[in-house]
Amino acid sequence: MESSSAKRILLGVTGGIAAYKSAETVRRLRERGAEVQVVMTRGARQFVAPLTFQALSGRPVRSDLWDESAEAAMGHIELARWAHQVLVAPASADFLARLAHGLADDLLTTLCLATRAPISVAPAMNQQMWANVATQDNVERLRKRGIRILGPGVGDQACGETGDGRMLEPEQLAGAVLGPAQGCGQLAGRRVLITAGPTRERVDPVRFITNRSSGKMGFAVAEAARNAGADVVIVSGPVSLATPPGLVRVDVESAQQMLEAVTSRLPATDIFIAAAAVSDYRPVEVASEKIKKTSDSVTLALTRTTDILATVAAGDPRPFVVGFAAETQNVEQNALAKLQGKKLDMIAANRVGDGLAFDCNDNALTVYWRGDKRELARASKARLAEELVELIAERFADAKESLPGSPSDVIAARR
Repeated sequence: MESSSAKRILLGVTGGIAAYKSAETVRRLRERGAEVQVVMTRGARQFVAPLTFQALSGRPVRSDLWDESAEAAMGHIELARWAHQVLVAPASADFLARLAHGLADDLLTTLCLATRAPISVAPAMNQQMWANVATQDNVERLRKRGIRILGPGVGDQACGETGDGRMLEPEQLAGAVLGPAQGCGQLAGRRVLITAGPTRERVDPVRFITNRSSGKMGFAVAEAARNAGADVVIVSGPVSLATPPGLVRVDVESAQQMLEAVTSRLPATDIFIAAAAVSDYRPVEVASEKIKKTSDSVTLALTRTTDILATVAAGDPRPFVVGFAAETQNVEQNALAKLQGKKLDMIAANRVGDGLAFDCNDNALTVYWRGDKRELARASKARLAEELVELIAERFADAKESLPGSPSDVIAARR
């Protein structure tokens, strides 16, 4: 008998050699208490027998839009309403194309159009197919619709080639959808506070000062921290990104609002990650009415906003503090100056501008801390976030060991 409180996951399996991993994905989802309904495409049935999924899920596999016994009661609509989340793993290039173009020519694509549940897809294909401009266009179209793209990973492929295109491992997928298994993960039990996106400083009721940050990196870091077992709060400026499952989201607009949201949550924070692009200046005065075009030029007086990162790092007690440095030149020099000047524990730096970082789905980082650094090679922001969070967890653990007292005293002991 199903638990009314259990998460209901509809797992779509499409045709590809990675379909064999989907059996393990069912097991990982059920370990986290989820009810799993598997829907297979005709191609998927060529790689794995439906009986395998039935045995693991405890539910008959669905695959045919024209199943008279199920569709007599509009079964595809019933399934679409049943699901709390939809995960398609593996998602082949063909499936991504059909989903991107709104086709409903089989049970799985029909369900995806009919459901209101969040949809995640885990691409799996040859690295050349993944890199093809048609596939990338389809993926970007899906992203803009709010569909989560999980991976792909990098590594050896069944075709003998190496590169982007591997389906993420079942544990990663289950963690992305439901969070880590209870008590698992490098940050299990830790409370992580993350800022993301831009801030806006109003000039008048119509205009504001802002920047090009999309929030993608901050949201990716938040998901990676959740997958590592942390309890995550994300304080976000104005972005067009869906809230990842399992996170607490606080929406703000101005730098002052972000500061207040952050400082009010610091007593319950172990790690603070400042990924937001916060406005350095705000107008001295905000006009109550729209400023009219009355002259050829206008002078706007600005004043400094409060530095959120420096404020958190100077607190006592303080969490483990990680900053970001987006630079157009002298990246290392500016990042180290920020690390030392603000007394941060770590800083992740990258070059921006000319098509780099902002509004992109990939990035590269150099992470610095006192006396050392590590290069994180260009990859998708999701993959890069996983590597960054893993490194943060390592440095946080080292900091705990170097400070006196029990683990619960560590944060209070930091200066």
